[in-house]
Amino acid sequence: MSELTIEKSRPNMMSFTLPMVGGLGLILGFLVGNVVGSPLIGTILGGVIGVVLGYVLNTIVKRRAVGRWGVVILFALVGLLFGGLGGAVGGAVVGAIIGWFAYWIGRGHYRDDVPIYATPGQTLWWNAFLFIAGAIFIFLITPILVVMPLSFNAEDFFTFTPEMLRLDPEGFSLKHYRDFFETDDWQLAMKNSLIIAPIATIISVSLGTLAAIGLSQSHVPFKRPIMAILISPMIVPLIISATGMFFFYSTLGNFLEGTLGMSKGFVGYIKVILAHAVLGIPFVIITVTATLVGFDRSLTRAAANMGADPVTTFFRVQMPLILPGVISGGLFAFITSFDEVVVVLFVGSAAQKTLPWQMFIGLREQISPTILAVATILVMISIALLTTLEILRRRSERLRGMSPG
Repeated sequence: MSELTIEKSRPNMMSFTLPMVGGLGLILGFLVGNVVGSPLIGTILGGVIGVVLGYVLNTIVKRRAVGRWGVVILFALVGLLFGGLGGAVGGAVVGAIIGWFAYWIGRGHYRDDVPIYATPGQTLWWNAFLFIAGAIFIFLITPILVVMPLSFNAEDFFTFTPEMLRLDPEGFSLKHYRDFFETDDWQLAMKNSLIIAPIATIISVSLGTLAAIGLSQSHVPFKRPIMAILISPMIVPLIISATGMFFFYSTLGNFLEGTLGMSKGFVGYIKVILAHAVLGIPFVIITVTATLVGFDRSLTRAAANMGADPVTTFFRVQMPLILPGVISGGLFAFITSFDEVVVVLFVGSAAQKTLPWQMFIGLREQISPTILAVATILVMISIALLTTLEILRRRSERLRGMSPG
């Protein structure tokens, strides 16, 4: 797009740019004012500063990089003056937001991804949709972003202390992580989770993969009702499933203890593992079924024509191609088992308490900040698993020719 076209596409400074940037300044000023205890003053100052920056950046400072970095540094210095190191970080974030927005509006970049024939209403909806999606993302991610720094609180509080807000090193500590690794109750819960989740995942993957392959065959009757029954554990409310499992596994436990003479503790692990496997099987079925949609059936017929038996065909031909879907389902099953608490409360006993159960106890019986450290560890594990899942998804697409290698 030529410079003349860019100039023509820019909005009118007084009627559009300044009110928009001033409106963002009002919002940011209100938020900052709430933090310092003066929302009204913060709102007024924010609006005025927004209008001034909108005018200065778009009429005087022509180079966008210089203007944006200048605003970030200016706001960081103001934040450092009034709020210490924490205020400097917050000021830099506010400056980065308002600096980017002023140029984005003033230079007409809000029309970059919109067709040139779009009406003002369509342009508004396009950008409103992007901002709504961003707001939803922030709404979902903010609790995680709040919990993680709080886990390093030097005090036994669930709130940010003044030292933490100033980024004072004295306000941060690893005491809650040490408490997690040195307390017997937490370590027992961790050990149980690391025993139950992997075994339940193996069972879920084995049974779920076989079920998905069987249901993918064209000659299988009543496929839809069978599929509905198999995935029902992820549809039925968990409390109902837990109640049903309680009665079923109680009978099973009495049989294993009374008739076969198994110990009560071992039977408890069996019940929890089987219950978690039931919850994980639907995820494996869905992911493997989705992978089998793009599977070339002629490969298995070719293997059979060359003398391969069904087991050899599965492991040498079919399994390598559907492996990303199998592993993805296994990751979902593992996360489901590792994070589940309701079924464990119904089916298990104190000897089988898992990390979520111990966290529930910590919230109900004693407000222990160690929960925040455990939550941060679980978030890191989930991020690692989801990253692996994304890598496997892309690999699956490449194997099926849906994306370039």
